[in-house]
Amino acid sequence: MRPSDRRAAPGPFRGREPAGRDERGYVTAETAVVIPVLIVLAGLLIWGLAAAAAQVACVDAARAGARAAARSEPAADVVEVAREAAPSGARVSTGRAGDLVTVRVTVPWPRFPVTLTARAAALAEDSVDGGDGP
Repeated sequence: MRPSDRRAAPGPFRGREPAGRDERGYVTAETAVVIPVLIVLAGLLIWGLAAAAAQVACVDAARAGARAAARSEPAADVVEVAREAAPSGARVSTGRAGDLVTVRVTVPWPRFPVTLTARAAALAEDSVDGGDGP
């Protein structure tokens, strides 16, 4: 056999992959699976950040409302102060137990799949002594 014939003669793996090792199309299949997973993951991360920001806003709104209630402002003003600082669609409720005034801010589940709630309490100023000091 001449050297040129040896090079031209097909070997067991020349020109084709061995049986069961055809990898054409794997990249397309992997991409078709990975891209939707990455999109869902990105959506969950964005939702998580939005929920965390809304929770912080609820805490800030409850604190602002509690400060207003502690200054003995009218209940309507307390609710208005809390609603201005709260995320849209939040529910604000106030209460008083003894010397403590409480404000609760809740964002119901239609906006987020979980209910976000924050509560703040403050000592009412009208219950504090004029205090001449020690």
